[in-house]
Amino acid sequence: MNDLITLRAPPPKRATKTGGDMEEHFYEAAIMLAYVSYLMDIHPEMTDLEIHPDGEHGKQFDIRGWLEGKGFQLTEPQGTTSYGGRYDNGNRSILVSLKPGLGDVVGQLGNKKIVAECKGGILNTKHSGQKSKLRRGLCEAVGQLLSRDNDGEQQFAVVPKTEDTLRLAERMRPRCLKAGIEIVLLNENGIPA
Repeated sequence: MNDLITLRAPPPKRATKTGGDMEEHFYEAAIMLAYVSYLMDIHPEMTDLEIHPDGEHGKQFDIRGWLEGKGFQLTEPQGTTSYGGRYDNGNRSILVSLKPGLGDVVGQLGNKKIVAECKGGILNTKHSGQKSKLRRGLCEAVGQLLSRDNDGEQQFAVVPKTEDTLRLAERMRPRCLKAGIEIVLLNENGIPA
């Protein structure tokens, strides 16, 4: 399993609803980091990006450890968490800031501001409540983007790819595109599928 997925033993109520012995959690912070990494890979000119996790995201996923594993070093710590601040790797920089309301992933591509709202979930679940949470996450990400003032932003709703999110995304995509929102489904390797 890759470094974006956290394996956890399912609670007793979900033990028979997991495709395997362990649940594969693609936490929201991991979704943010995967999307930032993807943007930097496909747009080398995007050298300065931000992610805005909340405190719970940092408890679920080792943000600093993941960034350091990718060659980024914390150069300007911010706030009281162990992971907040600016990380640099050559000419690339990622700011991890816990300021709410700015979008989960924010960057600039030419004259366009990129804003992404991200949601996570369990990839290999058959539990109806967890599958519903994945679908609800996509709806919530789209809703958060719809509630923003879109002053020329390029907006993305980014969630894990599962059968359920794929079906819902296919139904939502035409209306989202009319509103200027693109849906991005990330596979377990953090690549849009």
